[in-house]
Amino acid sequence: MEIIVTTINTLLLLGLIFSPIIILRFVNKSNIQFNFISYFTIGLVVTAIISLIFAWWSDTSSIILLKHYDGYVFNPDSNSFQVSYEKVLSENIDRVKSLEMKIMGIGWTLKAIFMFVCFSPILLAVYFLNNLLDKIRKKKNSKILKEQI
Repeated sequence: MEIIVTTINTLLLLGLIFSPIIILRFVNKSNIQFNFISYFTIGLVVTAIISLIFAWWSDTSSIILLKHYDGYVFNPDSNSFQVSYEKVLSENIDRVKSLEMKIMGIGWTLKAIFMFVCFSPILLAVYFLNNLLDKIRKKKNSKILKEQI
C-alpha cells in the first residue's frame, strides 16, 4: 500500500514540475498569436488542477494508510471516524502516529492554495529561461551562418 501511495505522490509531483515545459512546447508548436498569454493561462489552470489533486490525494492517502494499519476506526458515540491504537501492530505505531499528525492541522484545500502559490512562479521561470535559450541558439546559428559565408 505504501508503494502505491508513494508512486502516485511521485507522479503528481513530476506532473507539477514538468507540466510547464510540456505546455510551453505545445504552445510554441501551435500557431497561437499570443504565446505568453495563452501559455500562462493554460499553465495556471493545469497547475491549479494538479495542485488540487495532489493536496487532496495527500490527505486521502493518509486516511487510506491509517485504515490499512487498522488505526482509523468508526466511533459510534460520536458518529465519526477517529484514530485508535488498539488494533495497530506494535511495529506500526510510529507510522500511525506520523499519519495522524499529517491529517491534523490545515485542510487539503489550504495545502492546495499554498502549493499553487509556490509552484506558479515556475511557469514564469520556464518561459523566460526558454526565451533566453532561444536567443542564445539564434546567436550561435547566426555566427555559424556568417562563418560559412
